[in-house]
Amino acid sequence: MASATLAAAPARPPRAVPRWVWALPPVAVLGLVFLYPLALVVQQSVRPDTGGTSLKPYADVFASEAFREALVTTVWLALGSTVGCLVLGFALALVIAFVPFPGARAVSRFIDVFLSFPSFLITLALLFVYGAKGMANGIWTDATGAAEGPFQFLTTPWGVLLAEITYFTPFVLRPLLAAFSQLDTAQLEVASSLGAKPARIVRRVILPEALPALAAGGSLVLVMCLNEFGIVLFTGAKGVTTLPTLVYGKAILESDYPAACVVAVVNIAISVGLYGLYRVVSRRAGA
Repeated sequence: MASATLAAAPARPPRAVPRWVWALPPVAVLGLVFLYPLALVVQQSVRPDTGGTSLKPYADVFASEAFREALVTTVWLALGSTVGCLVLGFALALVIAFVPFPGARAVSRFIDVFLSFPSFLITLALLFVYGAKGMANGIWTDATGAAEGPFQFLTTPWGVLLAEITYFTPFVLRPLLAAFSQLDTAQLEVASSLGAKPARIVRRVILPEALPALAAGGSLVLVMCLNEFGIVLFTGAKGVTTLPTLVYGKAILESDYPAACVVAVVNIAISVGLYGLYRVVSRRAGA
């Protein structure tokens, strides 16, 4: 009788594993691969060569002219590149999305491929064309017999700016094309039928729809430009030192690891702050 009662008793459902348990493996991997090395950088930034723990490395770096110049150069290059990418990306997106021409779909697909290119590859291509020994200067010297060509701007801050705009514009272009693909073309037709000129249609109809994509793409480009290293290094621009290249110089060339870590911590703080701003802008803009 007792055995029959036990057999009739319903089986207990298996105990569910708490959700936080599943989060432990990725958090552990993240902590080991990213947070632990970052903690080491922060720790080294307060460990001067004389020993002990001190904020002297921060005071020394902040007082140096090289750090201030690198900070200013980094900020103005990032802001200038972002503005250039927004203007050029918006203009190209308008042409690709609203001006019918053969190969528009192929151009859109190429943009997706372009996003996978490394930044130094674009800089190398510009060097082949506009470098001191590039094609443009070669054609000029062959035609005129001059000792050198007129295109020397790649070794200046303007060359870095051009390379960054060239490389990062697709990061603005891609979200803009996605936004334009969802735009109701009936609005454009109605505005055109009412006599609105193309410039007014762009300003009153297209631009408001593009603002979320512009905000998201521009914020992302700004963060990426602040941390760009390959473009500055490969252009060989004289006198152009950004925070990432300053970290490289302090650590590799001068073996001043506390100073390098201080600059790295400052760069990380600026990047994380701008990334937080990017997330806020994206959320509010609905991008």
